[in-house]
Amino acid sequence: MPTNCPFCQVLDDQIRHQNAAGSSFRDAYPISDGHTLVVPRKHVASLFDLPAEEYAALWGLVAEVRSRLQTEFQPAGFNIGVNDGLAAGQTVAHAHIHVIPRYNGDVADPRGGIRWIIPEKARYW
Repeated sequence: MPTNCPFCQVLDDQIRHQNAAGSSFRDAYPISDGHTLVVPRKHVASLFDLPAEEYAALWGLVAEVRSRLQTEFQPAGFNIGVNDGLAAGQTVAHAHIHVIPRYNGDVADPRGGIRWIIPEKARYW
């Protein structure tokens, strides 16, 4: 594993949940309370570089994290997303999934959700 990868260097006391395929920890720059990253143990740049069983197990961990965040923070919804590649905004070259709790009133109009990554195309209604 690369020694300069921040996701390969996460300390055990930062890990919130884990399974054989990956682990989760809170985002260092959270968008909201509870913002958590789910990261594969294997150092790959894209989730699509994982073997099928590890890919599936990682999404199982996402479901577990979402459930636990629901209990802990009682958000009104979630954004769950992946930035896959530099053009998509990926800044750490270790695959990861964002699990972002959303709260009523955290933005004026949440319609469109992740579509706002390209603001000119977000409003389709």
